[in-house]
Amino acid sequence: MTMLELGYVSFPVLLIMIFLRAPIGLAMLLCGIGGLYFAMGGTSMFMAKLKTETYSTFSSYSLTIIPMFLLMGQFATLSGMSSALFKAAESWLGHRKGGVAMAAVGACAGFGAICGSSLATAATMSRVALPELRRYGYSGGFSTATLAAGGTLGILIPPSVILVIYAILTEQNIAKLFLAAFVPGILAALGYIITISIYVRMYPDAAGTREAIPYPERVRALLDVWPVLLVFGLVVGGIYLGWFTPTEGAAVGAAGTGLIALISGNLNWQVFVESIIATASSTAMIFFIVLGAGLYNSFLALTQVPQELSGWVVGLGLSPWMVLCLILVFYLIFGCLMDSLSMILLTIPIFFPVISALDFGMSPEHVAIWFGILVLIVVEVGLITPPVGMNLFIINAMDRSTPMTQTYKAVMWFVTSDIIRVMILVLFPAITLFLIP
Repeated sequence: MTMLELGYVSFPVLLIMIFLRAPIGLAMLLCGIGGLYFAMGGTSMFMAKLKTETYSTFSSYSLTIIPMFLLMGQFATLSGMSSALFKAAESWLGHRKGGVAMAAVGACAGFGAICGSSLATAATMSRVALPELRRYGYSGGFSTATLAAGGTLGILIPPSVILVIYAILTEQNIAKLFLAAFVPGILAALGYIITISIYVRMYPDAAGTREAIPYPERVRALLDVWPVLLVFGLVVGGIYLGWFTPTEGAAVGAAGTGLIALISGNLNWQVFVESIIATASSTAMIFFIVLGAGLYNSFLALTQVPQELSGWVVGLGLSPWMVLCLILVFYLIFGCLMDSLSMILLTIPIFFPVISALDFGMSPEHVAIWFGILVLIVVEVGLITPPVGMNLFIINAMDRSTPMTQTYKAVMWFVTSDIIRVMILVLFPAITLFLIP
């Protein structure tokens, strides 16, 4: 068996392991180890490669940004920022038809700006917003679908852990990726709000109304969200203005949110230890997947599969736009079956060389940034696409009284909004890139 054939055989083996419910990190690790062993044909060379690959993966300074952003999200959850965000959005929007649901989306967008995790955003905001939605007569399926969709804003609006991983894999500037994600993130929130507005007019019984709040109370509620604006401005603005590196910015954000949680009285020694343990657990899970992906991708690079695939696609003579659309459809389908981090780590080393070899009339850096944002959005759609959308299961676990089928029906309205947004960003790359210097 040639090296190239060995690389191709590894794909069905990997998929079989995934469908047998093996953890994706373990599946990629075993395929990578097995592939490297057979490709190198000797124990000594294989062990040397295993040692150097493990060291080079975990000695990367860029990876230290991940636990810092995760810790920032933990502290943000504890500090009461989520409640302040929802109350501020609800005070301005709650009296409108579907306004409480719109407020939940707005609060998810704000919380995503200091969290960076879709699952954490969905879980945290559900605890705050779900009781209010049910209190004002919102149907179960509509409420859970809104919060599941709003949670996806956590990985799109910077800072985003997934964008950090993409930047490391493709050797792109993290600050520029964060900046490029800002406008698509705002468009996502606006798209969800428009979707809610349409939905409550199509199904008037799905949403109730609440009384308007006096303007002085609205202003006071708005002033309560200053910690969110401070942390977001300091982290993202500081990174973009060159005050500190992305890793240093993440550390500043974690320290800032921790200080806010301490001042608010929500942080004591026990809670601090729990936050550290939760951060360490999440970091270990991510790093294990990163190691498995690193070994598997090292094996694929040795077999020349990505280069052969790139040459084959270019040789087909397809339009670059057709190739891009096919890749995005692939992400949309498999995003329903795999988590976003695993998808990025597994596929970017394969698809990125293909995209880089095509001519979209832009500089290579702009193509890489634009493609990264598109992939992030499509993977995000997979989080709320039946039957295996991760956000749907998290929200359903917090509201057992709502049948999953009701959530499925309502969430398809938000999925439609996402697909329309992807089409717009594909047709008009300048929307994503106009902030990039």
